[in-house]
Amino acid sequence: MTSHLDAEIDRQLAVMRDGAVDFYGEDVLREKLRQRLDVGRPLRIKLGMDPSSPDLHLGHTVVLQKLRRFQELGHTPIFLIGDFTAMIGDPSGRKKTRPALDREQVRENARTYVEQVSRVLDTATAEVRFNSEWMDAMTSAEMVRLCSRYTVARLLERDDFSKRYRAGDPISVHELIYPFVQAYDSVALEADVEIGGTDQTFNLLVAREIQRDYGQSTQAVITHPLLVGLDGVDKMSKSLGNTIGITENPGDAYGKVMSISDDLMLQYFDVLRAGEWDDMKEQRDRIAGGGGNPLAFKQELASRIVDRFHGPDMARDAAARFQRVVRDKAAPEDLEEIKVKAANSGDRGLLELLEVLSLVGSRGEARRLIAQQAVHVDGELITDPAYRISRGSHLLKVGKRRYGRVKIE
Repeated sequence: MTSHLDAEIDRQLAVMRDGAVDFYGEDVLREKLRQRLDVGRPLRIKLGMDPSSPDLHLGHTVVLQKLRRFQELGHTPIFLIGDFTAMIGDPSGRKKTRPALDREQVRENARTYVEQVSRVLDTATAEVRFNSEWMDAMTSAEMVRLCSRYTVARLLERDDFSKRYRAGDPISVHELIYPFVQAYDSVALEADVEIGGTDQTFNLLVAREIQRDYGQSTQAVITHPLLVGLDGVDKMSKSLGNTIGITENPGDAYGKVMSISDDLMLQYFDVLRAGEWDDMKEQRDRIAGGGGNPLAFKQELASRIVDRFHGPDMARDAAARFQRVVRDKAAPEDLEEIKVKAANSGDRGLLELLEVLSLVGSRGEARRLIAQQAVHVDGELITDPAYRISRGSHLLKVGKRRYGRVKIE
């Protein structure tokens, strides 16, 4: 007969397995969980992220949402900001050495992480830590001892290292140190479980061995799928420009979800659902089988993604704005009119106005968009980058969703 404790252990392990790719050390964790539940002591669950850029995106939230589920089970979530490791640079998936960030860049990138993470986790009951706490205090002798616990041959078993080595591509010595520092984080935090993407598998398993060498019980490791970016090819990455940021304008985030293919839409649902959205599962299966209503499903998915990070009111506004701007091809009702002075000739150049209205990041981008026939002024397609706009009020449109109003006085 199954006891209440056994049933609770099975329930929690099912939550831990949900959405995961691999679960290393589950049997040991089962026994540890039994001991902890018996005495009311929570597990310590570690998730580390390097602040290599200032913004978190949907790809990061796959594991952040899992960390929240551990929190809901009553365990202690530890969000580790790798301000020290960011200065080394994670070699995972890299074909060449990534330029190291300096401390000031890292500090600036990390500045907004806590606020962004608070959109997913209850930071009041979570630990938010920085690995510079212990790594800055580590002596050179201690670092040498840490590195002595692993061999170069074992490191070269790592797929990205071995490929670069065979191809004759350079591997910097500091990259070899990265797995040890990430592993020592688990020692410093006494982690019971570490979660991460499948690209982190090597690093997370090294931590198990390093914990054992330091006399600790080994953490379980749970890996999760990587979210494909908006291009449908590479993983979501800021450097590739294929992301949806969790602090991004809700209307833009909604529109980006609506722009993806139906196949990618189903992948997003599967990877991002985080144990929720069960009411959409039947419709998801019908669409996968060639039936259902993909447009309605995508609209609902876009709304729920925006709701998750911005709230229901913003989700409703984003849906309404998308309907008006994209489907009905009308300008947003709340579009602010920007006033600018006319030049001596009585007009202004299109390129500079696109910059003034923040519709482009540079005049080079503006020229590219004009060449791609993506710029309209008062409904007229503009193909000449030297086009000038006369006095008066005008509506500028870039692509399908970017609008700006300007009044030249």
